[in-house]
Amino acid sequence: MATTMTDGDLVWESSGFVSSVICCRGMFTHTHWILLFLLITARQCWGDEGYEMEEFLKREYSLMKPYQGLGSSSSSHWDLMGTAMITTDHVRLTPDLQSRQGAVWSRIPCYLRDWELHVHFKIHGQGKKNLNGDGLALWYTKERMQTGPVFGNMNLFTGLGVFVDTYPNEEKHQEAQKKYTLHTQRIFPYVSAMVNNGSLSYDHERDGRPTELGGCTAIVRNLNHDTFLLIRYARRRLTVMINIEGKQEWRDCLDVPGVRLPQGYFFGASSITGDLTDNHDLISLKLYQLTIPRSEQQEEEEEQEEITIPSVDNMELLNVEIQDEGTSGVTLFFTVLFSLLGIFVLVVVGLVLYSRWKENSRKRFY
Repeated sequence: MATTMTDGDLVWESSGFVSSVICCRGMFTHTHWILLFLLITARQCWGDEGYEMEEFLKREYSLMKPYQGLGSSSSSHWDLMGTAMITTDHVRLTPDLQSRQGAVWSRIPCYLRDWELHVHFKIHGQGKKNLNGDGLALWYTKERMQTGPVFGNMNLFTGLGVFVDTYPNEEKHQEAQKKYTLHTQRIFPYVSAMVNNGSLSYDHERDGRPTELGGCTAIVRNLNHDTFLLIRYARRRLTVMINIEGKQEWRDCLDVPGVRLPQGYFFGASSITGDLTDNHDLISLKLYQLTIPRSEQQEEEEEQEEITIPSVDNMELLNVEIQDEGTSGVTLFFTVLFSLLGIFVLVVVGLVLYSRWKENSRKRFY
C-alpha cells in the first residue's frame, strides 16, 4: 500500500531538515572557533635553518591588556619599578620628562630551553630628530629590579640585553672632534644586542659599540602605525627581527650563532631619560615556547653541557679587543717613552766608549 505524505508531514520533514542544517552549521562554527583558537595559541612555522617548530603562548611570562597580572598584589606575575605606570592602553616606562627611569620585571624565572619574545612598543615625544632620548631595553638577566645607567638597568648585568637606542652619543662626540666619517656612521634609532657574563661594561658614550653582537637601524619614533620587535633564542642561536613599517612583515636585524644563555633568568623592560626625553610605552610582551625537534645526538650534547654563565663563542676574543682598545693610548705612551730612554742610553754608552777609545789612542801615541 502506497504511503501518502500530507502537508503536515512535509512541514515536519522540512523543519527537521532545517534543524539538521542549523545543528551542523552550529557544530561547524564551534569547530571553527576551536581551530582558530588553536591556531592563535599554537602555530607552526619554519626556522631559519629549515627545521619545523611550534609556538605556544606562555601567559605566565607575557604582559598583555588589561594588565591584570601587573602590580603589587601577591598574584601578580610582573612588578612595576620607578616611574612606570599602567594605563588602559599601555604601560608607560617613562613619560616625556627629564630624569625619569622606569621598568617592568617578571617575577617568575624562565626555564624554557627555546623561546621567542614578541614586543609591541611605541616611542614618541615632542623632541626633534636626535634631540630625544634615550630609548628602551629588553632584558633576559639573572638580576631583576635593579637601577643603573644602562637604559635604567645596572651596568654589569648577567644575561642578554637588547637595546632600542634613540640618541647617537658617539656620533655627536665625533662630530664635535671633527672625527665623523661615513664609514663609522650609524643611523639612529638603532637596535643592538649584548650578552654579558657580569664583567663587561656597557660603553654609553659609544652607544655600546665595543660589546655589541650586531644591530640595525630602526626608525621607530613618532610613527602612526604599530612597531614590533622579535627576540628569538633557539638551539643556541640569537635572532632579532623588527616589524616597524606597518606592513606586518618581519625584517632581519641580527642573527648570531653560538649564544649560550642559562635557564632560570628573568624577563624585563626598562627605559631612562636624561636631559633629552621621550614617552617610552610598552603595549605588550608575548613569550612563546618553541618546540624544536632535535636528534638524539643533539639532545645528548646539550644535556652534557650545562650552561651556567652567559657566553658567546667569540666572547673571549671580543673581550681582548675591548681591553686592547682601552689600553692603546697608554701602550703607545710607554712605547714612545721607553724608546726614547733606550736611544738615550745607547747615546750615553756610545759617548763613553768613544771617549775611552780616544784616551787610549793618545796614550799609545805618547
